[in-house]
Amino acid sequence: MWKATEEVLAPIATGAGILGTGGGGNPYIGQLRARQALKRWGPVTVLAPEEVPEDARVVCVGGIGAPTVGIEKVRDLQSYHALRAIEEFTGEKATALISNEIGGSNSVEVMIAAAKAGLPIVDADGMGRAFPEFQMKTFFVYGVPCCPMAIADEKGNSIIIRETITPAWAERLARAATIQMGCVACYAVAPMSAEQVRNTAVPNTLSLARDLGLAVQRAHDTGGDPLAAILETCPGRTLFSGKVVDLDRRTTGGFARGTVAIDGLDDYAGCRMIIDFQNENLIARVDGEIVCTVPDLICAVATDGGEPVTTELMRYGLRVTILGFPAPALWTTPQGLAESGPHHFGYETEYIPLQVEGT
Repeated sequence: MWKATEEVLAPIATGAGILGTGGGGNPYIGQLRARQALKRWGPVTVLAPEEVPEDARVVCVGGIGAPTVGIEKVRDLQSYHALRAIEEFTGEKATALISNEIGGSNSVEVMIAAAKAGLPIVDADGMGRAFPEFQMKTFFVYGVPCCPMAIADEKGNSIIIRETITPAWAERLARAATIQMGCVACYAVAPMSAEQVRNTAVPNTLSLARDLGLAVQRAHDTGGDPLAAILETCPGRTLFSGKVVDLDRRTTGGFARGTVAIDGLDDYAGCRMIIDFQNENLIARVDGEIVCTVPDLICAVATDGGEPVTTELMRYGLRVTILGFPAPALWTTPQGLAESGPHHFGYETEYIPLQVEGT
């Protein structure tokens, strides 16, 4: 158990921005919103999954929409309103909250609702990274119902999706509603039990985000190498390093979609990396050869400082290093790959696990 205070928000935002694989919402904006909430309503207690009481009712909350829109249309208390809407519909009061994904601003969205409601949060999430679609959660892959769910916008609108035939249909309906809400909304899902959380969530991800951010911060303070500090904290490897030379980014169907081209520098001079993204980075190729695919993490950070570079902030001339991290084990099973592997996104390639030295 630990406390999420104003002091840890900056490290969490940095770490979650890295783990977010380019998506999850702008981490800096999320940090500012969470700081305002904690300043107003106080710190939030963070429970390890094994500390969640057996009779707990844990509600997953998170944001949905296009990150490119989210930097202009900043959320308010939509996640709290979605929480209250799902409580009213189900007749069950939440006793704790859990994040939908550890990526970007979604890592701290749960704190905003929790601070307002006076509830603890669980040190876990449903992805261990960020993914673009609602149904891509380990909760749902391993049997937790995805509905009913509530969606709320900033205008005071809220809707309930009572039931769908598959989690993918919940995504389709929720995405359509989000587009009508201006491509930025928040949702809450019917409560889970403590056993469901322990069996289906990716554990200790908020702590990992905090530790990654602190490692980057220490490297800055001591003159160390922030990229090395990231890889020491979360085992992975460098996939590429260079300068952004081309970017095709568009907001369509409620997502930020496109490609980014990076020309190699130093050890990668003479090579080019192309990354496809749909909110999050999906597949990376160097000179046409695939070097990493979902569900493994493809993370862009500033070469000089190690700060995360999200898809909505990617631009020409940035010098970035692309890091790869193995996916959480829950995503590498046949069930997990069916929802998050390359085939789901329309790529013909098979998933080949990222190899990391020493693991």
